[in-house]
Amino acid sequence: MTVTDVDAHPLDNPAWRALTGPHAHFAETYGNAARYPADVAPFVAIASAAEPAWDDVAQLVGPDTALALPGVYLDPPPDWTVLGILTGVQMDGSGVLGEPDPEAVTLGPADVPEMLDLVERTQPGPFRPRTVEMGAYLGIRHNGALIAMAGERMHPPGWTEVSAVCTDPAYRGRGLASRLVSAVVAGIRARGENPFLHASATNTAAIRLYESMGFTVRKETVFRQVRTPA
Repeated sequence: MTVTDVDAHPLDNPAWRALTGPHAHFAETYGNAARYPADVAPFVAIASAAEPAWDDVAQLVGPDTALALPGVYLDPPPDWTVLGILTGVQMDGSGVLGEPDPEAVTLGPADVPEMLDLVERTQPGPFRPRTVEMGAYLGIRHNGALIAMAGERMHPPGWTEVSAVCTDPAYRGRGLASRLVSAVVAGIRARGENPFLHASATNTAAIRLYESMGFTVRKETVFRQVRTPA
């Protein structure tokens, strides 16, 4: 028997709602826990953040394994290791229309080495070799080199997360990030869905940028990084 997901809104528990909905084809599950394959994303979801299914998570991922639990505020059992807690904000883009960008190009598996290199240099958040499979990714190139990108990550019903927003440091200040976010949003809107995103609570510049585009802070959230017992 599984715990009923009592969260009324898809964004209250987006990883779980994605893995039991539009992203179910990615899902690896055990009881009340679900995860993306490790080469897709590091996220593990539980049916209800109010009742963390620690035993199910441990059985799902195995011993001595690091993982990220979005939206889980409770501490794990004493034999687990807390690696870090990232405090963030979840932003609702239901009022953002988006606009296609003529310079944006679609990125796919062949672009992954460049995407991973850009992520390594800019650190926008987790991005794995198969993250590109989670949704549409767009980039802007200059002289053939990938200098900026943004794309889609978690996909709860009716919503799509904008993620991996990053720009080569040499090309910042030119509005590339906002252009790509707007283009990604336009694609989400074309499917009849709403965009949302997460940002670090300390990244006030990014939050201001997203607010200037029409995103609004919906709630504070956490990404708890933990390691299962050995």
